[in-house]
Amino acid sequence: MAKILKDLLEKLEYELVQGSVDTEVVDLVYDSRKITEGMLFVAIDGTVVDGHKFIPDVLKKGASVVVVEKDVTIDNSEVTVVKVKNGREALSKMSAAYFDYPVEKMISIGITGTKGKSTTTYMVRDIIEKSGKTCGIVGTIGVAIKGKVTPTEHTTPESYDLQRYFKEMVDAGCDYMVMEVSSQGIKMDRVAGMHFNYGVFTNLSPDHIGPNEHKDFAEYLYCKSRLFQMCDTGIVNVDDEHWEELVKDATCEIKTYGLVDEKSGAEVLAKSRPDMYATGVEHVNDGGNLSMKFHANGLLNGDVIVGLPGLFNIYNGMCAATVGALLGVEQDVILHALEHVEVRGRVESVPVGKGRGFSVLIDFAHNGVSTESVLKTLRGYEPKRIVAIFGCGGNRSKLRRYEMGEAVGNLADLAVVTSDNPRTEDVMDIIEDIKVGLAKTKGEYVVIPDRQEAVDYAVQNAKEGDMIILLGKGHEEYQEINGVKHHYSEREAVANALAKLE
Repeated sequence: MAKILKDLLEKLEYELVQGSVDTEVVDLVYDSRKITEGMLFVAIDGTVVDGHKFIPDVLKKGASVVVVEKDVTIDNSEVTVVKVKNGREALSKMSAAYFDYPVEKMISIGITGTKGKSTTTYMVRDIIEKSGKTCGIVGTIGVAIKGKVTPTEHTTPESYDLQRYFKEMVDAGCDYMVMEVSSQGIKMDRVAGMHFNYGVFTNLSPDHIGPNEHKDFAEYLYCKSRLFQMCDTGIVNVDDEHWEELVKDATCEIKTYGLVDEKSGAEVLAKSRPDMYATGVEHVNDGGNLSMKFHANGLLNGDVIVGLPGLFNIYNGMCAATVGALLGVEQDVILHALEHVEVRGRVESVPVGKGRGFSVLIDFAHNGVSTESVLKTLRGYEPKRIVAIFGCGGNRSKLRRYEMGEAVGNLADLAVVTSDNPRTEDVMDIIEDIKVGLAKTKGEYVVIPDRQEAVDYAVQNAKEGDMIILLGKGHEEYQEINGVKHHYSEREAVANALAKLE
């Protein structure tokens, strides 16, 4: 799919160092290993590698255009050289142009926040599709287009890949696109130049702060706030303490959602009620199927059942319902979609067979805040015991390990400490860090480094009324050990453990 360079540059400020903007470009790449004849190479000075050092390699392979951030000398006069201030921003905008601006051909919804992004994207997708339209998804669980799911490395993929996925959605006939917009995705300009019809904020708490992510909470908040300068309508959770700071520089219309305490009085209610608010919250346990119920007020009016457990799913449900209402979806369709929503790896119930007397759930919680949230959720259903199986990822902040250990120690009756994705760290070193958090509590724990063996132990020792929760892996189908991804599935691990009971 050849393009003329000047068409790719139409939304960029640039300097033509040499060559012609009428040069034909057959494709764009930012990875020098993928260069072939006639391609455009974007040299990015990254956090780990400086792409400029690969320019001699791409010239040998036949690159026709090189886009640079730095002054470079290229002896080959047949090669066009373009200089820009920001290579990542240039890659994003050129990629959108290369694929003919696919986002502009769909109604687009971008969701940001610390927790709830994946669940809310799937709720929104279900609402849209039950209204008879087609919706693509981009997020932690991958790219989903008409039932086909493609795993991705990042929650928000690199900009070229992102625009390619959007083009696939348009070609597949998608009317809508909903995506998780991570703070890293914004910081790394993966969505630079994009504009959303709706921008959504779920909540904010310290996470992704460290040497390879955000330098501090202020930067984390700032990156998320930028979404509200990239959309027409912002939808925000007014029960989050950071919401006003997040939207203070917003350039969009703001719609709000939140919980309202019915006991606060009519006068307070009238002054503070959001555009969508919930009252009368209930936990529902129907034979081990956990859900939530609330009464919707404002943009919707009526009883709502969210087919997932936890107060946070009240918020996710309100958020998705607000999006649906603003999209003009009929109330009955929204209610049906929320009641029957299923999200892989998000408080996902695993069948254990009749007469077992205990239940098993899988959740992606992998930091202190989300762990505390999901365990408090399970407490709302009054189990006899909560048994939490968890580890922590390697090459990530140690603070996350302390916080997860403390949360599990305080809220679970038994912790089974095991491996997650140790990456290049020794799993026992990670477990020692987790034990620092556990030591601050009176919680009981056992250490079983092999994750399958940890699941076996919990299932074999399960008691009547127990809830076993597997934390951290969620939808993932692998364990990363010493840089290699080995196949591992929580569902298969549970099935294996149950088979051993026979």
